[in-house]
Amino acid sequence: MRPLDILAEAVPPDGAAAGVRVTQAQGARGLQLSAAAPHALSFPASRIFFGCDLFPEEFSIVVTLKVPGLPPKKNEYLLSVVAEPDTLLLGLRYSAAQLHLLFLSEDAAGTWQTRVSFRSPALTDGRWHTLVLAVSEGSFSLTTDCGPPVDIMADMPFPAALSVRGARFFVGSRRRAKGVLTGLVRQLVLLPGSDATPRLCPCRNAELAALSVPPILQGLPGKPEDNEVLKYPYETHMKVTLGTRPPCTKAEDTQFWFDASRRGLYLCMGREWVSVLAAKERLDYVEEHQRLFTTSETLGIEAFVIPGTGLFVAAANRKATSAIYKWTDGRFASYQDIRTHQAQSWRHFTIGNKIFLAVANFEPNEKGQEFSVIYKWSQRRLRFAPYQRVPTHSARDWEAFEVSGEHFLAVANHREGANHNIDSVIYKWNPGTRLFEANQTIATSGAYDWEFFTVGPYAFLAVANAFNGTSTRLQSHLYVRLGGSFRLFQSFLTFGAADWEVFHIGQRIFLAVANSHRYDVETQAQNDSYVVNSVIYELNVTTQTFVRFQEIPTCSALDWEFFSVGEDHFLVVANSFDGKTFSVNSIIYRWQGYEGFVAVHSLPTFGCRDWEAFRTAAGSYLIYSSAKEPLSRVLKLRMG
Repeated sequence: MRPLDILAEAVPPDGAAAGVRVTQAQGARGLQLSAAAPHALSFPASRIFFGCDLFPEEFSIVVTLKVPGLPPKKNEYLLSVVAEPDTLLLGLRYSAAQLHLLFLSEDAAGTWQTRVSFRSPALTDGRWHTLVLAVSEGSFSLTTDCGPPVDIMADMPFPAALSVRGARFFVGSRRRAKGVLTGLVRQLVLLPGSDATPRLCPCRNAELAALSVPPILQGLPGKPEDNEVLKYPYETHMKVTLGTRPPCTKAEDTQFWFDASRRGLYLCMGREWVSVLAAKERLDYVEEHQRLFTTSETLGIEAFVIPGTGLFVAAANRKATSAIYKWTDGRFASYQDIRTHQAQSWRHFTIGNKIFLAVANFEPNEKGQEFSVIYKWSQRRLRFAPYQRVPTHSARDWEAFEVSGEHFLAVANHREGANHNIDSVIYKWNPGTRLFEANQTIATSGAYDWEFFTVGPYAFLAVANAFNGTSTRLQSHLYVRLGGSFRLFQSFLTFGAADWEVFHIGQRIFLAVANSHRYDVETQAQNDSYVVNSVIYELNVTTQTFVRFQEIPTCSALDWEFFSVGEDHFLVVANSFDGKTFSVNSIIYRWQGYEGFVAVHSLPTFGCRDWEAFRTAAGSYLIYSSAKEPLSRVLKLRMG
């Protein structure tokens, strides 16, 4: 027979009832009664017993509730069926350690009240529990949270002909002000004719196993649609965390986090922070926030945070000194100078509690030796100090990554003398020596950039090959790690590839390449060869390959940077040269779904080389470096 949802019958269709409120606790909603209106949830028995006014002889009652501790001698009713003037036909109540089923019995000697009691000490522990009380042929069984049933053979069986004519159902009371339910009730279902346990169990979340839950209590409060208020009033027992993004683990489940910088409220669900009440931020315009004067042209920039110390950017300068700047009073200020040799880029990474910063040096030192250097943060001196020198060949880029608990560094070797077809090297951290040691070499052609990412259990590494000595028209490669080494997975036709950028939008995975120019020794460079399409690829799960998604015209593109503002996603490209001038606009593109990325902002730049996005308590920012002037610019994103 069909389940009869007692709770849904008692709650008005619009969810409004005097003295009743919807309350959320421990990840689920329930109804809470007010002692001032003990009879708020009631209805005539004829509403569900319209074909026959006899209560079924065999049945189950399913209840999901959360109740606080009770004094030893106090009882509260979950359900009662009361006939006029005040005769209890059936009742379900609980005390601090027991659950009681009461019913009216009758024989030749008269009528009296029978009580069947189950010990259930966990019932009042303040957590959600689902109980199934099954009645059949004098046998009474109680199952709690899909656990082993407790069976009782009573002396008096449940009556075969219990009339409910003219009676009334009460939820959370016995028609009296005394003994009103003080906890929360989420489910209260009568299933005639059978034991409901097989319908509910086994269940992954046995404490909230559901046979029938009223619509107003289903799910969790999500984000309303635009200009919509929550349909049902509710209160919530919640813990709200402030500050930077906290972890979302089982311990934080159903807790809230308020992100002051984004002005959003998030709920921890299934190890992910889900937006509940997020102000829809919109990127209105971009304005210059700071001119950061550098000692020379800057070829790369790296933004990073050192916990407990602050936000930094490291500038890779073309001349002999590179610099680290610290965010102080809303601006970057000079913090530390480091001697480099035509530095191309910096890479920040951590191993355990150790903080490192690796620089890619393009030129040899004063002794003619080609080394790139790994620096380690000194917590005592609050400075970076040289840690390890690594032999490189006109290094363009470092990529740091972790696979199965092991740490790696990949260097993009651009050329050795005039030879661009050389090996780039992947180094592996040796915990014993506490040094990086060569682990694998990969043949590259004028390598410019490495990009690491994972898809499920697989680790990938993409290289941007820029020049093979005669042409920029060549294959860049994507490698997958199998059997302890990286193996070729897919190749892409690129034109002076200078950068790969991987990013996710929902469940979709994209890979964008920045093509810098078309050049071939036989044809020589033409002015329009610097205006070339850069390409965005998307992972096709069916074919297990990246397929061309969108082409975007760029002017000697050297970098892509992906960032998000509120619910919007953006890509900014570093346009550096159009064949005539270095004064070209870099472009911000916004994700438009079916339309792909659409240009929304043009940013005047001069010889733009690198973009970095970062966020502070004051808002969101972009910073770009110039390879043609000793000036980097910090731009602030203004939100609507």
